[in-house]
Amino acid sequence: MTDQPPRSVTIEVENLVTHYGDRLILKGVSLTVYDGEILVIMGGSGSGKSTLLNHLLGLLRPTSGRVRLLGLDINDCTPLELQELRKKMGVAFQGGALFSSMTVGENIMLPLYEHTRLDRKTMEIMVRLKMEVVELAGFENLMPAELSGGMIKRAALARAIVMDPKLLFCDEPSAGLDPVVSASIDDLILRLRDAMGMTIVVVTHELESAFKIADRICVLDRGEIIALGSVQEIRDSDNERVQNLLNRRTEEVTLDVDAYLRRLTGEGG
Repeated sequence: MTDQPPRSVTIEVENLVTHYGDRLILKGVSLTVYDGEILVIMGGSGSGKSTLLNHLLGLLRPTSGRVRLLGLDINDCTPLELQELRKKMGVAFQGGALFSSMTVGENIMLPLYEHTRLDRKTMEIMVRLKMEVVELAGFENLMPAELSGGMIKRAALARAIVMDPKLLFCDEPSAGLDPVVSASIDDLILRLRDAMGMTIVVVTHELESAFKIADRICVLDRGEIIALGSVQEIRDSDNERVQNLLNRRTEEVTLDVDAYLRRLTGEGG
């Protein structure tokens, strides 16, 4: 039996703690994402998924803990270093976040226009190449309002990869889509990873999508990682909260009458 070569680390989160005011959101989250893998972050509403994603994008400062991307500690980065780091990252936002006053092609070209000194003709060629990748060839002159939901998601992915990032973040890439279109987005994410060698982090609550694309799944609940492993390991987890999420079971809540009355009367707790 031969030893496996060590895997390169792309993202490292160490004991991440975050507060919003007095409210504790993330409670010592630690995880590692390896080069070329797809990590899916799952969890119910209020579990801390979006907060963790914002930390990975460098949009939030933690109360304590560390986030390292591509070997750089975000906490220690200067604004210029953080800007350079973000050029190596692509983000596909949940609603697409396309500018309604710009054509699809102009939306996809925007990162090139803002962050490179390429001539217009070269940028147009790069845009068309990426539109081919996401199967939107020929739609560059349409406005976002003329696109279907699935096409908006594809355009958002094209913009996210137009600068050939090392890291791609996708926030609910298949949310709100019908099953067939959702499956095509999943296939696209897998092709992007294989063709471009990117490390991809996907935040989603879509179980079928998560099971299809993930190399590993991180399950967050109440600001803590309650499970982290392969798809099969997550399926087989004996953690009750994980199984509640997978099987869409609600948890029984025991009502503390005294605490409930205090909340109603504004007397604390």
